[in-house]
Amino acid sequence: MDSQHNFYFMEMNTRLQVEHPVSEMITGTDLVEWQLRVAAGEKLPLMQEEIELKGHSFEARIYAEDPSNDFLPGAGPLLHLSTPRGDDFIRIETGVRQGDEVSVHYDPMIAKLVVWGEDRSAALKKLRYCLYQYNIVGLSTNIDFLLSLSRHPEFEAGNVHTSFIPQHYSELFPAPKTTSKEALCQAALGLVLREKTLTSNFIAHSDDRYSPFASCNGRRVNILYTRNLMLLDGENKIEVAICYNQDGTYRMEIDGEVFQVSGDLIHEDKASYLRCSINGVASKPKLVILDNTVHLFSMEGHAEVALPVPKFLAGVSATAAQGGTVAPMTGTIEKVFVKAGDKVQIGDPLMIMLAMKMEHTIRAPKAGVIKRVFFKEGSQANRHSPLVELEEEQAISE
Repeated sequence: MDSQHNFYFMEMNTRLQVEHPVSEMITGTDLVEWQLRVAAGEKLPLMQEEIELKGHSFEARIYAEDPSNDFLPGAGPLLHLSTPRGDDFIRIETGVRQGDEVSVHYDPMIAKLVVWGEDRSAALKKLRYCLYQYNIVGLSTNIDFLLSLSRHPEFEAGNVHTSFIPQHYSELFPAPKTTSKEALCQAALGLVLREKTLTSNFIAHSDDRYSPFASCNGRRVNILYTRNLMLLDGENKIEVAICYNQDGTYRMEIDGEVFQVSGDLIHEDKASYLRCSINGVASKPKLVILDNTVHLFSMEGHAEVALPVPKFLAGVSATAAQGGTVAPMTGTIEKVFVKAGDKVQIGDPLMIMLAMKMEHTIRAPKAGVIKRVFFKEGSQANRHSPLVELEEEQAISE
C-alpha cells in the first residue's frame, strides 16, 4: 500500500522467466541445462561471482496483435512466415511455422527474437535488421511497432520507462503513408512476372506451345503493347499504365510520372524475391502474392498493394459493418444482451466476447433498433465478422 492507500501486488514465479534468453546471451550460460542439473542433484555449474557479463542483448516478442487498436490480441493463419537465420548471436524461439494458425485459446505470442551485440548500439542495430527480415502475412502483428520503437532516439539512448508509449505515442504510431510509386511499380512488375510464370507452366503442358494465345510477352506487330492495371493502395485506386518494350523491359506510368522497369523472379531459401531495377535503382524485395494482395518486404519496410475485386465477386460483408458491429478479433461469444427489435443507445453493451484470455464488451456504435443478431452464445466468430445489424429508428419509420 502506498501513501495514497493504493494496493499493489507483486507476482513471484519460481521458474525461468520469458526473458531468460537475454541472461543466457550475455553470460554464455544455459539456464535450462542448469535447472536439469540441479534437479538431478548436481551443484550449480558456476557461483554468482564466477559469472561474467559480456556485451548487450535484446529480446523482442513477436505477437499476433494490433498495436494501433490498443494492442488488441488477434488470431488467424500464418499464410506466410519467414524469419532471419539463427546463429550464435541471433536466436529465435518459436513453436509455429508457415501454415499454422494462431489460436484464440492460447497466448498470441508467435516467437521471441533475441539478439546479441558488443554493446547496446550494436545489439539494437542487429535487432532492427532481424525485425525487417521477420515477415508475416495472414494476421496483424506488432513487428512494425517494434521497428518504430527500436528506431526512436529516446529508446536508443536508453531513456525507457513505463510511460514511454503514451509519452511518444505520435512518433510510435505515425499516420499511415501512401505507398511510394516505386513500390507500386514493384507490385505491378511482380504481378506481370507471376503471370508470365503461370503462362510458361501452361505452355509446358500444352499441345500447341507456339500458339499466340499462350503468350504474355506483350508482342504486337508494328506497335508496343500497353495495358492498364488497377491497384488498390488502401482505399485509393491507382492506375498503372504498363508498356511492354521489345527488349523485355517495361515502361510504367503512374499519375503522369514515367518509370523504366526491369526485373525477374528468383527463389532463395523457400522464398520468392523480385530482383528489379526502377529508373536505374536496383533492389531485391521479398515478394509474397496471396489471393488478390501483393506484399513486398525490404529493409525499407512492408508495402501492401491489392487488386480490386470485381463487384460481382465482392461479398456483402464489406458493407455489413456500416450498419452494426463487427468482431474485433476471432473469439467466442460468451453473452448476448440483445435480440431483434430491441432499442439501444450509443455505448450500450450488445454482447461479451472471450478471446486470448480476455473479455471484450461489444457496444452499440450508434442509437437504433436491433435488426438482426448473427451469433448465439457459445458460438465462434471470426475477426471482422458482422455481429449485430442496427437500424436507425428514423429509417424504420420511413
